[in-house]
Amino acid sequence: MIIIGEKLNGSIPSMGKAIAEKNAAHIRDIAKKQSDAGASFIDVCASVPEEQELETLKWMIDLIQDVTDTPIAIDSPSAKICAEAVAFCRRPGLINSVSMEGNKVDTIFPVIAGTSWQCVALLSDDTGIPKSAEKRLQVFNAFMEKAKRYRIAPNRLHIDPLIEMLCTSEDGIAKILTTMKQIKAQYPDIHLTGGASNISFNLPARKYINRAFIILAMGAGMDSAILDPLNRDMMGLIYATEALLGQDELCIEYINAFRAGIFGEK
Repeated sequence: MIIIGEKLNGSIPSMGKAIAEKNAAHIRDIAKKQSDAGASFIDVCASVPEEQELETLKWMIDLIQDVTDTPIAIDSPSAKICAEAVAFCRRPGLINSVSMEGNKVDTIFPVIAGTSWQCVALLSDDTGIPKSAEKRLQVFNAFMEKAKRYRIAPNRLHIDPLIEMLCTSEDGIAKILTTMKQIKAQYPDIHLTGGASNISFNLPARKYINRAFIILAMGAGMDSAILDPLNRDMMGLIYATEALLGQDELCIEYINAFRAGIFGEK
């Protein structure tokens, strides 16, 4: 599983406070802990007014790169900000994210074309979030036309089918799983991602919903997720599910992660 560590996000109250107070030590500490816990990318989201965002992202990215070589995931609702922040990163990372809304794809894809940068692609467009799997797949096909035009290989894309709240869904996660399975059938090398905790908003005991969702989604092909790598129970569940799905030969990764203390009893 590709783990996109979610802890350096200014929308989290404690992190927003650290950003506002310029608490460099806290930023470095959380970055290092996520890297040590097995994060594949460190997501960086400033969540500040746009006129301050680029400067704040540079400050955060510099702090992260002081303590870890784990690639950066640049996270902003502004495609322009994402494109400009690429220059702050010492190695190729991940853009989080683009959609088919407006000119976002044509802002980001030319910047990462011909590089090793990867990109999260949200299956939404100018009409908003599609209500059906069929409509989401239409947006996906439009993405792939753009990717082909810019010569961006499928294995550099992380497709986010847009995980919505379970409590407002009429069909559980059937729509999400259908979308994932059909995308993976067309492009086996493409990545499927999403904010794993979105599914449980406004529900009690959210951890049970989140864990059940991860297992079902991984069975449908999800191999990338935006989550908290410091959640030892979730990380253990992910390693166990990979082993059960035959994605971990002889359970070597599971055993190594346990020995490294990524999950299990302390």
